[in-house]
Amino acid sequence: MEKLFSIVEAAELLGVSPSFLNKARMLGSGQVYVKIGRNVGYTSRDLEAYVESRKTAHTAQNAA
Repeated sequence: MEKLFSIVEAAELLGVSPSFLNKARMLGSGQVYVKIGRNVGYTSRDLEAYVESRKTAHTAQNAA
C-alpha cells in the first residue's frame, strides 16, 4: 500500500497552504484524495499527477 500524505505534508510538498487544499477539495477543483473516516490523505502518485496536469508552456494556455 502506498503511503498517504496528510494535508499538511501534501501542502508542504506542493508549496501551498493546507487551507488551499481544503478549499480545493470543497470546490472539487483540487487534487485527487483519499478519505477514510474523518482523515484525508493524498498519495504521491496522485500529487505527481496533479503537478503534471498543471504544467503549461505559456500563460495564454491558462486563459479561458
